[in-house]
Amino acid sequence: MDRIRRLRLAKDAMDRDWADPGLDLDVVAAHAGYSRYHFLRAFKEAYGETPGQYLTHRRIERAEEMLRTAGLTVTEICTLVGFSSLATFSARFKARTGLTPSEYRTRHVGRGAALIPGCYAMLWAGGFNTATSKKRTAPGPAYGDEQEQQPRDRRAQP
Repeated sequence: MDRIRRLRLAKDAMDRDWADPGLDLDVVAAHAGYSRYHFLRAFKEAYGETPGQYLTHRRIERAEEMLRTAGLTVTEICTLVGFSSLATFSARFKARTGLTPSEYRTRHVGRGAALIPGCYAMLWAGGFNTATSKKRTAPGPAYGDEQEQQPRDRRAQP
């Protein structure tokens, strides 16, 4: 497999799994079949930025879209786009856009469609842990299907 094709496989993984906070250099390098250090050098040479910078740019782009279109808090957006630290997210967002996430929202909301309610955006993005999102290991009775237990008559006991 040629070098560019291997790097594209890793880049595609970042484009596909950008919201996964567990996506790190080792995981991405494995997609290309390189050690982390060789992958880092090869990626930067091919694309002009490190894999970490590329992934951060993808995440910030998605955050910009959510800030413009979804009625979610900055913290919710931070988590949905794959950052585990609000401080890191805010600092990287400001470095990339020149605005804090809140300033960006204030400046860009109101230019187009109304915001999508946050509950819908969270459900769509998989941010809610609902009762239906977790698989049951064994089927249990539905509400109201439990058999009523007859109260025992304690008078007959000695």
